Amino acid sequence: MGLLLGYVRVSTTDQGGQAQFDALREAGVPEEHIYFDQLSGAKAAKDRPGLTALLAYARRDDTVLVYRIDRLGRSLIDILNTVADMQKRGIGLRSLVDGIDPSTPTGRLQLGLFATLAEYERELINERVRAGMMAAKERGAVFGQKPVDQETVEAKLEIARRLLAEGKTATKAAELVGWSRPTLYRYLKQRGAEQPPAPEKPVAAGRARSRYAKVKPLPERS
Repeated sequence: MGLLLGYVRVSTTDQGGQAQFDALREAGVPEEHIYFDQLSGAKAAKDRPGLTALLAYARRDDTVLVYRIDRLGRSLIDILNTVADMQKRGIGLRSLVDGIDPSTPTGRLQLGLFATLAEYERELINERVRAGMMAAKERGAVFGQKPVDQETVEAKLEIARRLLAEGKTATKAAELVGWSRPTLYRYLKQRGAEQPPAPEKPVAAGRARSRYAKVKPLPERS
């Protein structure tokens, strides 16, 4: 039988979330198995150290209890991604206030409704982004990479050619004009100039494989 694990998240303005702790303990979660984050709800699940530690510790057949389902993520999309990952690993979930339990038909129905709402939320976000870009374009904003000043390119290329003729390496010449070596090669090729030879890479000596090279797996959780 798996363990009961708990997760508590309070915002930076809360006074500690005692109600969440008390509810989880009353539901049977040992205090040492309650993971805690105190940070803004704007943080995604992957950016929460407490939740990350909980999911790393949890195993198949464990059950994670939360006070409300919104404790798991900053948005419906974030919550559903976390729940999907838990389900894939065989980890159960129960939300005490919402009564959400994906192992029951009602819980799966609720998650299905959440998924529909999350898709709607995603579409609204995309629509707002598109509307914002259209409005910005109407105001004269230009999106995409800034056009390259060809006069500046020619001036830099002339300096780079002179440095190469003086014996500087392509890497050094590119660095002195503020380019990377691939950028210098690209401009030389575009203008039909001969590219400097690439430096020879030293051949590394072979290494014998140690009989201890195989990493031992971590011990199973007790």
